[in-house]
Amino acid sequence: MSPDPPHLRPVPGPASSAAATAGEGAAGNKWDGITRPRSRGGNARFLTDVIVDLGMVPRERVDAAIDTSRSGGVTPEAVLLERGEIDQISLSRAVAERHGLDHLDLTAFNVDMGAANLINTAAARRYDAVPVAFVGDRGLVVAMADPANVLALDDIALMTGYDVRPVVSSREDITGLVSRLTRLDDVVASTAQEAAEDDAEVVDLRESADEAPVIKLVNQIIAQAAEQGASDVHLASEGTQMRVRFRIDGVLKDTTTVPRRMVNGVISRIKIMAELNIAEKRLPQDGRVGLTIDGRHIDLRIVTLPSVHGEGAVMRILDKTAVVMELDKLGFLEPERVRFQRAFHQAYGAVLVTGPTGSGKSTSLYAALGELNTPEKNVITIEDPVEYELDGITQIQVNTRAGLTFANGLRSMMRADPDVIMVGEIRDREAAQIAIEAALTGHMVLSTLHTNDAPTAITRLIEMGIEPFLVASALDCVVGQRLARTLCPNCKTRTILSAEVLRNSGFPARMDIEAYDPVGCGRCGGSGYKGRLGLYEVMTITEEIRKLIIERSSADEIAASAMRSGMRRLREDGLEKVRQGRTSISEVARVTGTGIAEDY
Repeated sequence: MSPDPPHLRPVPGPASSAAATAGEGAAGNKWDGITRPRSRGGNARFLTDVIVDLGMVPRERVDAAIDTSRSGGVTPEAVLLERGEIDQISLSRAVAERHGLDHLDLTAFNVDMGAANLINTAAARRYDAVPVAFVGDRGLVVAMADPANVLALDDIALMTGYDVRPVVSSREDITGLVSRLTRLDDVVASTAQEAAEDDAEVVDLRESADEAPVIKLVNQIIAQAAEQGASDVHLASEGTQMRVRFRIDGVLKDTTTVPRRMVNGVISRIKIMAELNIAEKRLPQDGRVGLTIDGRHIDLRIVTLPSVHGEGAVMRILDKTAVVMELDKLGFLEPERVRFQRAFHQAYGAVLVTGPTGSGKSTSLYAALGELNTPEKNVITIEDPVEYELDGITQIQVNTRAGLTFANGLRSMMRADPDVIMVGEIRDREAAQIAIEAALTGHMVLSTLHTNDAPTAITRLIEMGIEPFLVASALDCVVGQRLARTLCPNCKTRTILSAEVLRNSGFPARMDIEAYDPVGCGRCGGSGYKGRLGLYEVMTITEEIRKLIIERSSADEIAASAMRSGMRRLREDGLEKVRQGRTSISEVARVTGTGIAEDY
């Protein structure tokens, strides 16, 4: 064990834990990232008072949060977090100050993994606490989100046999550390070593024990993907090995590789989970499986794909708890949100959401359904597949093998006295015709369409064979959208964007603007981004646009008319969010298909 460093020796008082001055020690020292509180021993101040004293939030805003918390049944700190007044790091600093404990920045601290693995991950998640370092012969520094949890301190002391010394870290950083306790590469190496004991390739796992190396590897890949917020897991055979990639915030990232001798076993295990035919390697197969990871339920949609290099698989992760289904939190600016809400709150008509695959169309519709789902309304959906189950709504799953298509399901829904109908996707003329007729006969119809922007949706419907006068009469609003990554608030850096470069790249800018660039840090995995928000264009169907539809005008003419009526295009919406510091200009250019010079 390492000797007790001078600034981590016990000090008098109940907070005789790790004490350090910020920046003390050489750069890269394992004790970097520790901040000493102003006072030792804590006091009886409310946490909100500490937040004000530290200058994080003005007193009047804190008082407003306290009033809101009394009526909402939540803590004032939760209200401040919800409103964006403070972040998790600021809150943890205030908690540390209140209790007279040190604050530990886990992104700058060199965690001793030997200490971290003294407790299991279930206990670490339960207590929001992780051991991070040894001190002396019997001391153990434990990073906690809630140092007032005396039960957690006692249990960790009993589990480890060490004298526990608490420090405070943000809940977000602790969660990230827990997910990294068992590194994926380490698991691959250990399971490969176990598999190497048998010269034969692992193919059929039906007779394998639960702790078989391949099963552990597949479980770890899925668990790590869920922890990192991945939407998809790609496993692609590349001859001698299998490449594993996670799609996080819409971008694929290499994660690890699976050794050749385990490739067939991994694919077989995935097939068994989804109840697919493990003997069929020539044809694609798809299935679905439900799993519980750390107490939360997730669904996996699995597709296997044969290729010239061998069989691969893609797993789509559907985690309902991680999906935001409230319009206010999706990224709508006020004008666009008001237009969208006004459209789907009408008694009848059609509202379409357009965009490529993975642009968040279904999430926008679910958010709209959440507002429409009241006891006075009968809401029915038909989807392929039903991604998220919603209480109070009748959801129908398309089953083409049984003859239940979008068109057939829509016909049946029309006889079930619906007020609101949601069609997962308009794929053909038949489904489009029924949806348009439903909108004309007194129903509110919500659906999605695969087009690049909102105006093109109108010409696409006409190209499908729907009469222009029906489209003009039924359609009330079309939303075009994309998903852009949001900048990491901990590492983004200020920059100035030249108006000339922006205009040359298709952005409507009249002057230079202040913006931010991604950098990369421990909290965002080095990408510079964390999370996503929507970019939107909301086209309300005006009388002028209805005339253009009947005249079969082009999408460009319809777009020009919509812009005269106040529609903001995707790039304009993205530029506004760049001005707000929420995303970067390069990210907006990436998702809208607009090139931009790199020397701005």
